[in-house]
Amino acid sequence: MNQVTGTILVGALAGAIAGIGTSALLDKEKSQDEYIKAFYATETAVMVSPHGLRKKMDKGDKSFILVDLRSPEEYEREHIIGAVNIPAYKDPETSAYGDVERIVNSFRTLVEENPGKEIIAYCYSIPCMTGRKIGNMLAGHGIFVKELGVGWNEWRHFWTLWNHEHEWDKTNVLDYISVGPEPGEPKIKNDSTSCPIEGEFGC
Repeated sequence: MNQVTGTILVGALAGAIAGIGTSALLDKEKSQDEYIKAFYATETAVMVSPHGLRKKMDKGDKSFILVDLRSPEEYEREHIIGAVNIPAYKDPETSAYGDVERIVNSFRTLVEENPGKEIIAYCYSIPCMTGRKIGNMLAGHGIFVKELGVGWNEWRHFWTLWNHEHEWDKTNVLDYISVGPEPGEPKIKNDSTSCPIEGEFGC
């Protein structure tokens, strides 16, 4: 290694260390309140209320596209009515995360064919990381999707977990489920009880 190369390497290393140090210092200067503000801004930008989604379904609102990330087998058995399938799993036990080109191109086509519509993805459950991983993958390719606040398991098997108590005997989960390879069409419900609050603090 000659002196010029050595000097360049030392300079690059010193610059990298200084950058890391500055970044750490800036992070330390952030107050707890700023972190809290950023957290809630992110949560409200990304997460979609299942109540709000059900309200849109009941009203026949077409401003969104719902995407089921589970395997084709699971999707065809049952899925949230109206959802299309872009699988992140080949079968219930085998992920397809490595199939980046297919997943990205499928979402890109969906966005291009539905300009102005929100794309909302869901996977298996609230703690499932599939939706987050696919969302991160897509963001890296300039495609930005939202995530449903519940997964398939909560929607199908724990209806009363996230619906309000006064709605338990007025709604039937089977009205919001479809079977087979087609998305299905939500039924308009003029007597919908979902999310009656309008405005900023509505669903």
